[in-house]
Amino acid sequence: MIDKRQEVLAHNLVNYSIHVGKGDKVWIDAIGCGEQLPACIIREVYKNGGIPFLNIIDKRLEKEILKGATAEMLDMWAKRDADFMDKMDCYIGIRGGDNSYELCDLPENIMQEYDKRYGIPVHSDRRVAHTRWVILRYPTPSMSQLAGMSTEAFEDYFFDVCCLDYQKMSNAMNPLVDLMNRTDKVRIVAKDTDLTFSIKGIPAIKCDGACNIPDGEVYTAPVKDSVNGVITHNTPSIENGFRFENVRLEFKDGKIVKATANNSEKANAIFDTDEGARYVGEFAIGVNPYVTKAIGDILFDEKISGSIHFTPGCCYDDAPNGNKSAVHWDLVLCQTPEFGGGEIWFDDVLIRKDGRFIIPELYGLNPENLK
Repeated sequence: MIDKRQEVLAHNLVNYSIHVGKGDKVWIDAIGCGEQLPACIIREVYKNGGIPFLNIIDKRLEKEILKGATAEMLDMWAKRDADFMDKMDCYIGIRGGDNSYELCDLPENIMQEYDKRYGIPVHSDRRVAHTRWVILRYPTPSMSQLAGMSTEAFEDYFFDVCCLDYQKMSNAMNPLVDLMNRTDKVRIVAKDTDLTFSIKGIPAIKCDGACNIPDGEVYTAPVKDSVNGVITHNTPSIENGFRFENVRLEFKDGKIVKATANNSEKANAIFDTDEGARYVGEFAIGVNPYVTKAIGDILFDEKISGSIHFTPGCCYDDAPNGNKSAVHWDLVLCQTPEFGGGEIWFDDVLIRKDGRFIIPELYGLNPENLK
């Protein structure tokens, strides 16, 4: 029997997130997510007159492919999928799986080559730039384990987070977007964190359920050479299959000049991927009221109410600061009291303290007003 919540989620994805219409071609990537949600999505796409294309991915098999992958093979793989992506109007990526660390023992150079030769041409250059797309996680026992919750409790949490009233959230984000578009200087303060940068002239973009589910952030980018100071990220981050903790970055004129973590060598290997990996491509403020703690999954963690994330690597086309990289590593700093608190200042005005907005035009983004 199909869980009715899956039907609601599929309806929201197809109708609210990517607005599938008659004749739209929709690529559906299904990674370790079972049959229910893809089936609901396929039916919903057909109902709207669209044309679904299903691609089933098994991470364990993908790992076997990557172990022996050559540059020529990765280029051929990318060309095949890039050519197909060129024909698509929409994309839905469902990411499940039974082991978040499946790729952790692949050599760094293999993952870097994969990102450069496959990720950039297929996803950065085509999917992100030329389709209406949405990506979501899928609740699995593995994710429940990461979150420290029972499978049933995590599923309830997942559907609360993913099926909230995104239109209400979208409306409440408008004053923050307007404020960020008027702002020059930003200062972030927290434990072992004092960071300044400019966002002048770079658009602020609201993430209100159109591209990621769960959603709930407003992002922009720092002026590339304006970042100075230090930031210590107090939530874990799984990147290339490794769980990083306490990633501390020191900046001078936009560049990461020192990086430490629980494995500083691995962290610096990522920052040495290319020149752009040591510069920042995104600054974002998280506001999802149901996401209140880190679970080790970035699609959730970057939306934590009371958080910010600061992202070394490539910028987005709609909030460009000129930084290009094969890397886009979202690193989260929570500023709620449980995480030690913190402050966000815009042009010397305190706008958020200890995770709560304190100026009247932003009250609507505090958790009790979004539920």
